[in-house]
Amino acid sequence: MCGIVGVVDSRPDSTVDPAVITRMLKSIVHRGPDEAGTYDGGRVGLGTRRLKIIDLQGGHQPMSNEDNTVWVAFNGEI
Repeated sequence: MCGIVGVVDSRPDSTVDPAVITRMLKSIVHRGPDEAGTYDGGRVGLGTRRLKIIDLQGGHQPMSNEDNTVWVAFNGEI
């Protein structure tokens, strides 16, 4: 099974420290030892750990739409 982490900071003029996402991912490395990915969006940070079972070459996350305006981290298929 994979693992997903995230932080949202709703305070004005704040940003999520990427080191926080990195520490969170290290704490769930057992959930997905094959790959890790992060997204730093200022007040939002996402991270994923992946256990490669299906779609071994693809499936990199977090993923975005074509113009990088929408980001998502999930465990499943689209």
